Amino acid sequence: MQREAQTAVESLRIGGMTPFFIVEDVARSRAFYVDRLGFSVAYEQDDFAVLRRDEAQLMVKMIGPEIPPLPNPVRHPWAKWDAYVPTNDPDALGAELGRAGFGPESKVANTSDGQRGCEVRDPDGYVLFFGHPVAGIPDGDKVSRTGD
Repeated sequence: MQREAQTAVESLRIGGMTPFFIVEDVARSRAFYVDRLGFSVAYEQDDFAVLRRDEAQLMVKMIGPEIPPLPNPVRHPWAKWDAYVPTNDPDALGAELGRAGFGPESKVANTSDGQRGCEVRDPDGYVLFFGHPVAGIPDGDKVSRTGD
C-alpha cells in the first residue's frame, strides 16, 4: 500500500501557473498582449479576458477605479517581475520583440540571478520576464535591475 501511495506522489505533476492581473482597461491589455506579444484570446467578457500563447496563459480583469493595477515593482523595487514566463529560446523571442517595436528595455541579457531573457512592461506597468536558467553566465551582460 505504501508503494502505491509513493508511486502516485511521484507521478503527480503541476502544470503552468496563470497570473491574474488587475488592469485599468481590458481592451487595452488584450490589444497589447495580442498585437504586440502574439497571444490569442481564449475567453473574453467586457471586464475580463484569458490570453494565451503556447503554454503561457494570463488573466486580466478590470475591477474599477477604486482598485487600480498594482505591479510588484510599485510595491517594492526589488520585486522586479510580476510573472516569469519560461521560453526555450529567449534570443529568438528578443528578435521577435525587436521586430514588434520593443526598444532596448526588452533586450535579451543574462541576469545576476542566473537567467537569460528579457523583460517586457505592459500598459499597466506589470513586468513579465521571458527566459530560462543558464549556467556559468558571464559578467557584464546583465539585465538592469533595481536592487542589484
